[in-house]
Amino acid sequence: MMSLAAEEAGEKTSNFLIPNATLIACLLIFIVVLVVIRTLVVPPILEVLDERDARVAKTVEDNKAAAASYADADREYAARLKEARGDATGIRDEARARGNEHVSAAKHKATEEADAALAKISADLKVEADKAVTTAKQDVSRLSEALAGRVLGTDVASASAGAQQSGTVK
Repeated sequence: MMSLAAEEAGEKTSNFLIPNATLIACLLIFIVVLVVIRTLVVPPILEVLDERDARVAKTVEDNKAAAASYADADREYAARLKEARGDATGIRDEARARGNEHVSAAKHKATEEADAALAKISADLKVEADKAVTTAKQDVSRLSEALAGRVLGTDVASASAGAQQSGTVK
């Protein structure tokens, strides 16, 4: 509407399809700024981004290597742990066997000692029993003579001694 009003007023208006000097100057300034930014600003930024990408890639590779190393160490640990458990089981079984041997030997020794002590005690008791029997026979003989003497009223001990000497019993 303004352009129609301006035409009616008789003023000369420019055609917007034809570039004017302001547009060309802005375009030249834009191109100069674009070239300066592209040559001076973008390459350092791209260089930093490339270094960052390289560091990220190296970090990823290091992580993969560390994961592989961890997996290897974990497998080795599991294998050694299994081997150690087997060794421990063997040692424990061997210790049990030795313990059973020691217990068996100790039982055998104790049995032998008990048998020896029992034999000695049995022999001692037999000797004591024989002594007791001999003593008892002597005591019974003497007591029977004394009792017979009291009942008969005579001294049976001297008559018994004379009879034993002659070999006859009255």
